[in-house]
Amino acid sequence: MLSIESVLNYIVWSPNPSVFSGFERLRWYSLLFALGFIISQQIMIYIYNKEGHDPRLVDKLTIYMVLSTIIGARLGHVLFYEPEKYLSNPIDILKVWEGGLASHGAAIAILIALYMYARKVPAQSYLWVVDRIVIVVAMTGALIRIGNLMNSEIGGKPTDTDSGFVFARDAEEILETLRIPVLEVNAYKPDNRDSELKGSGIVPVNFDIKVEKGAYEEADLKRTLETDVKYVLTRFRSSQKYLAENPDTPLNYQFQDKGDHYLVTVFTSGISRHPTQIYEAISYFIIFLILYGIWHRYQSRIPDGLFLGLFLISVFGMRFVWEFLKENQVEFEEGLQLNMGQTLSIPLVIGGIILVVLAMKKGFKPESTQGTGS
Repeated sequence: MLSIESVLNYIVWSPNPSVFSGFERLRWYSLLFALGFIISQQIMIYIYNKEGHDPRLVDKLTIYMVLSTIIGARLGHVLFYEPEKYLSNPIDILKVWEGGLASHGAAIAILIALYMYARKVPAQSYLWVVDRIVIVVAMTGALIRIGNLMNSEIGGKPTDTDSGFVFARDAEEILETLRIPVLEVNAYKPDNRDSELKGSGIVPVNFDIKVEKGAYEEADLKRTLETDVKYVLTRFRSSQKYLAENPDTPLNYQFQDKGDHYLVTVFTSGISRHPTQIYEAISYFIIFLILYGIWHRYQSRIPDGLFLGLFLISVFGMRFVWEFLKENQVEFEEGLQLNMGQTLSIPLVIGGIILVVLAMKKGFKPESTQGTGS
């Protein structure tokens, strides 16, 4: 099967998670998360107009969606993945900016919130609302996964080939905190080390470390580099996960005096991994296009519950598949035949199958019901 990895060979992936350098609060993840809701709102306004509903109701619907997604995703992670950590320190549950969101929790919370919304809008049945919402939820899910990619998080398992992504951002950030005056760190794929590719999944990676000339003598600076950089590349958990520096050999590096600064080039290796964030994003976007295409063709003729069922089957079915290629998110998943993401996906897929069977028994609604939303 042709994959993005076979097309791109391997990529050293280390984007700045901030949209603008020097303005760290605006991050790609937050921007894409918000963009998903903005685009979703516009699509829902279009759907409401086409089916004869008051588009002003979308504002209220958006509030329910935003709150349920954030609260549900956070509580889902807390309860499903790290209950002991957060229940012993409840205040940490509020620290959403530190990461830790679960799509299964978001799905459950959205279904509950939409029930509350539908009770206040008698003209729209619960299943009618949910069937339209899942169209845009699939699109938003794709954008969120791209946000995960920009954060270099939720990566995949090793490909065991020389194709994939080497996630180097964590190592860059740690190297920037060395006790020497580091100005800049840049990880990249070298052009002149192809002879080292052996098809094992261990691939060449270079780190350029720009160091300010200061109180350090050159000899002292080199000794510090040889110990501290080696420590960062071999002893940190993230480095052990994403890099393949041999802890038993001296640091392989080049030291250059550039006049106003030193340039240290470290020659190391990384582990090529599956970019599962991209796999999931593409899957969800295709699901969005398919659902939207079916809606555009049939609109209010769609039997209640059909789209919710198709969404649960396709999104969480693909989630189940991609989990085989993803690294485990928490330690207790090690050694389990199915991880938490797969275990939680199974009942949702089964529920989706039941909904599709029931909806297809009803059949598509006649043309005369178009615009009623019943």
